[in-house]
Amino acid sequence: MNTAITVPIWKIADVGIKWISGPPSSTQDIVVVGAGVAGLTTALCLLREGRKVLLIEREDIGAGETSRTTAHLASALDDRFFSLARHHGRAGAAIAAASHAAAIDWIESLAQANSECGFKRVPGYLFSHDGDLSQLEKEAEAAAEAGLSVSYLKDGIPGMQGLGPALRFEDQARIDIGSYIAALARAASDAGCRFLRAEATQVRGGDMPIVSLRGKEEITARAVVVASNVPFHDTGSTFHKQAPYRSFVVAGRIEKDAVPDALFWDDGDPYHYVRLHESADGDTFLIVGGEDHKTGQEDDPQVYKRLHDWTRDHFPGVDTFNWGWSGQVLEPVDGLGFIGADPANENVYLITGDSGNGVTHGTLGGLLVSDLIAGRANEWATVYDPGRKPVASAGEWLRENSNVALQYTDWIRPPGVDDPHELARGTGAITRRGLHLVAVYRAGDGTLHAHNARCPHLGCVVRWSTEEKSWDCPCHGSRFDAATGAILNGPTSEPLEPFDLQEPSGPEP
Repeated sequence: MNTAITVPIWKIADVGIKWISGPPSSTQDIVVVGAGVAGLTTALCLLREGRKVLLIEREDIGAGETSRTTAHLASALDDRFFSLARHHGRAGAAIAAASHAAAIDWIESLAQANSECGFKRVPGYLFSHDGDLSQLEKEAEAAAEAGLSVSYLKDGIPGMQGLGPALRFEDQARIDIGSYIAALARAASDAGCRFLRAEATQVRGGDMPIVSLRGKEEITARAVVVASNVPFHDTGSTFHKQAPYRSFVVAGRIEKDAVPDALFWDDGDPYHYVRLHESADGDTFLIVGGEDHKTGQEDDPQVYKRLHDWTRDHFPGVDTFNWGWSGQVLEPVDGLGFIGADPANENVYLITGDSGNGVTHGTLGGLLVSDLIAGRANEWATVYDPGRKPVASAGEWLRENSNVALQYTDWIRPPGVDDPHELARGTGAITRRGLHLVAVYRAGDGTLHAHNARCPHLGCVVRWSTEEKSWDCPCHGSRFDAATGAILNGPTSEPLEPFDLQEPSGPEP
């Protein structure tokens, strides 16, 4: 099951991995949960250290958020270096730049042996969304201080002067993430990684941490790495320090030389991000993302149209849009991800909080965690420590958590529909049955699918997503399949409970 109904432009080839039907024994050396870029990079790094790795994935290689990225490989981070310096100090901002640059180098080294990955070094350009150049000037100084090669183009981007003055960043890159994730999986498999298709539901730390699987099996290990985009177990250290957002992407064919081969960003909030992609068939596509909103909030069926309009205004040459999809982005309150030892669980490690840079973030996460498991010092560790206190980000922390608290008022709001049979096909709404709120979806064949609307994570009421036709939690971003209630995204570890619309309703448990 994919995490959304929309289909990304990337194609992940069958990599020929042999999935084992069950763990070869109850005790393992290293268990990695998640077969996206973070989990596979971690596994490969550990395998190269001579460790034995069991990788657990409930779906398939790259089936989660990795396949939904636009695969910008950037050390010119979109959180702005003047902001990162405020949160982490100048040294911390420099580490952020260096660690993402190191991730690009590592990706390049693997891609060199796999030409189909489409890796290419390109410049990156940041331009103003409203003509106010003060933010560009401020960022130019901060980025240079953080160690990036950056220049101010007062006459604009060559060939794109209509975008106005811009910053140019050297040594950025792009890649075909479908081909790359397949190459990464093959490399891990060739190095001896074992792949188990199963759903991990809980992790408990200790001298020998335990991973619980759906079906009641348990696996012990010397160390566990949770690389599942968002932790699904009891960490107590990350979900309240990062907020889930849905980011939207469109892609359409464009003449090869119509746009410079580069990465582009504007400085809006939410911002837009743009790159080229050359398909295996020789076509060139312009990929444009943006229009982010908090998961489960601000449901907007016009989001793709706005991206179409913005693209035509700023990058003319795309007549038809062939693709449209969305992905989950986790925004930490202080701009940097949470990578390292889980402060609540001994011998458990986390990689989460991608902040919109999932490919480089997942890669540097694998590099950092493999060092920590090996007992090696790594200068990145303090900056990315999951247990850090974001003191300088207290205002953002309060704002995001106040927003979460407001979502619980859904319990006392009127339901979206009184009679579920009035629902149009392909739509969902919340109805009330006694003290229960019920999430009801009418499928294309007219059948009704009902589930308890209470998110199993922390009890918020789920909401209908028009864009992805899923049930999304507006508090912490858990997402569920409309027909089955199955988990699409964490942090929940349990699916929605089925609800029988025909049965008399009792009190809410």
